[in-house]
Amino acid sequence: MKQRLSVRAIINQNGKTLLLKRANGRPSILGQFELPGGKLAYNEQPEDALRRYLHDDAGIHIKSSQLFDAVTYIDHDDRDIQYGVIVYIVSPAADTHAIRLSGNYSKYVWKSLHDIQRKELTDLSQLLLGIIHQETIVDQTLKAVTLSGAEKTTNSDITIYSDGGSRGNPGPSAAGYVIINQQQEVIAEGGEYLGITTNNQAEYHGVRLGLEKARELGYKRIDFKVDSMLVVNQMKGIYKIKNRELWPIHERIRELMNDFEHVGFSHVQREFNQLADTMVNKTLDAHKRAATKQA
Repeated sequence: MKQRLSVRAIINQNGKTLLLKRANGRPSILGQFELPGGKLAYNEQPEDALRRYLHDDAGIHIKSSQLFDAVTYIDHDDRDIQYGVIVYIVSPAADTHAIRLSGNYSKYVWKSLHDIQRKELTDLSQLLLGIIHQETIVDQTLKAVTLSGAEKTTNSDITIYSDGGSRGNPGPSAAGYVIINQQQEVIAEGGEYLGITTNNQAEYHGVRLGLEKARELGYKRIDFKVDSMLVVNQMKGIYKIKNRELWPIHERIRELMNDFEHVGFSHVQREFNQLADTMVNKTLDAHKRAATKQA
């Protein structure tokens, strides 16, 4: 597989992000909005390419740029090419005048993340703006949860063991949870068949189910034990979410967390998460038996 590098710029003004509308290019991006930037020329440094694209395509001079992220991306129109996309947060220079578009673009807009319609964006810009949006949600929610519980004891009311599994990845999937009180008694458990999803999606749904049940039971301070290091680190804000399929589930979990005083996450080895794992397999087996009877 061939590899190429490209750069993209995040330029914010009054809480809104600059997007440019393509006036040329292949059909899949023509008429779509994207973040400014493009592919690096041979032997070109990323910062130089960033300056070139912003100047040539929008008449913008850079005051400062800060590395935000680097992601990989496979173009839907050419799956033999993997792009390494270097993303910068850019502050325009004070002498930058009104935006002047090159022939590559027909329009520019300033949009807040909440107002951007994904169908208006190129696939790459959907990916990048989704990462930015998720980072904003994580920061806001973690601050809210920390402040609301700052003067309270760190003891949790309950511990939730959650799990998710996919037989095929992607394949038939289910999520499960088991809630244990301070006396180490099981007070609730459950599972849900999810259809065809991936392991990571199923793991997230296990957290969702546990939160929904804890809220229903009226608990306010909970700790999760999860055997997915990915889920634990993403929920702690250590890892960013770069898979668009996980965004809706993650966003739902963040909304649920606002109803609690404390939500903690810690990793456990799979052998110590057998209760939740059992709920996942019971749910999958029950669905398989029901499907066999219907057939």
